[in-house]
Amino acid sequence: MYKYLYVVALIYVHEMSFAQRAIDSLNLSMNQNSVQINGYQRILQNLEAVPNGMTFGGYAEVLYNQPKGANGDIDVQRLILLFGYKFDDRTQFVTEVEYEHVKEVYVEQAFVNYSISNSLNVRAGLMLVPMGIINEYHEPTTFNGVERPSLDDQLVPTTWREIGIGLSGRSDGLSLRYQAYLFNGFLSHNGTDGLIKGMNGFRSGRQKGAQSVFRTPNLSMKLDFYGINGLRLGLSGYFGKTQAADEVFDTPGSRVGLSMIGLDARYSFRKFTARGQFITSSISDAQEYNQLTNKDLGDSMSGYYLEGAYNILPITNRQRIFVFVRYEDFDTHASVPSFTPKNLNFHRKEITTGFSYHLAPGVVFKMDYQRKSTVGGDLDVNQFNAGVGVWF
Repeated sequence: MYKYLYVVALIYVHEMSFAQRAIDSLNLSMNQNSVQINGYQRILQNLEAVPNGMTFGGYAEVLYNQPKGANGDIDVQRLILLFGYKFDDRTQFVTEVEYEHVKEVYVEQAFVNYSISNSLNVRAGLMLVPMGIINEYHEPTTFNGVERPSLDDQLVPTTWREIGIGLSGRSDGLSLRYQAYLFNGFLSHNGTDGLIKGMNGFRSGRQKGAQSVFRTPNLSMKLDFYGINGLRLGLSGYFGKTQAADEVFDTPGSRVGLSMIGLDARYSFRKFTARGQFITSSISDAQEYNQLTNKDLGDSMSGYYLEGAYNILPITNRQRIFVFVRYEDFDTHASVPSFTPKNLNFHRKEITTGFSYHLAPGVVFKMDYQRKSTVGGDLDVNQFNAGVGVWF
């Protein structure tokens, strides 16, 4: 226990030493909010300042979850180290190594970025899928709430990364940032059992870059518009079919088609911030998949959340305390194929209210209270959460 606290303390001290140059998206002015950056983008920015060589950063979260009438959970939920290396003015490498719950290790990103021009980059490797907000912008100081929105956990599903190749860049004249990639896709059947299901959609089908099964690519795209001061609008799309093991690849129902669309918005004006997101997915061949695997996958999923926050400290204060409320409504059984019963407990609603106390740029203490319920009535949970997060 003490060694974990010691690691967190070291991260905190290191973070404070970098606080003057850290960027916290919740503290940004309207114009800065329009070009909000995340962890890997900061690494690429830092590499621009050096002729060649390495830079690093990271983020971490230590969380406490206490459901009413049950045992609580205290966890070093994640400790992430980001590294970047600049080979020359055009070529960089970025990687992100994640430790979850102290004992699990993942590579979350590992890609080469080649800059053809200021507005065009070629990327190849393991990358975050640009869908919605949280999947790309999930550093603890960039969002309110101890836990990430549940919609992003179940529908998107964050943290969603795949191996692929594609283009990214921006046009300041059009106030647009764009991304377009070909990715490996989800795995729906491993040769023994089906991996995707009604309760959490495609979450268990993420391949995470580990010996990923691949035969046909999937297309991922996103446009971000930042031409209005304080406002950022996003349109995401992901289209293709899941993968399946060789033993069942040609078996009807082993693979399903997926079309996912996301709309998101972030707004900041003086002491007020707001954000919202809508995700909808259409799934083809779900009936054949359920018949083959005895699962209960729906043929569509959808959901949204809305959030508003207000900084209660003077705007001139270096610290910030954002009081916020977020409402989520999402359904992984928005519609179901024939012969698959619709499960009303897969239609979930959550209200989260609390505060985020930004002690310094890059350091946040969070506390909130959640009410979680389902339309079917099987879930009715009241939960208190608290946590500390850093990003440097």
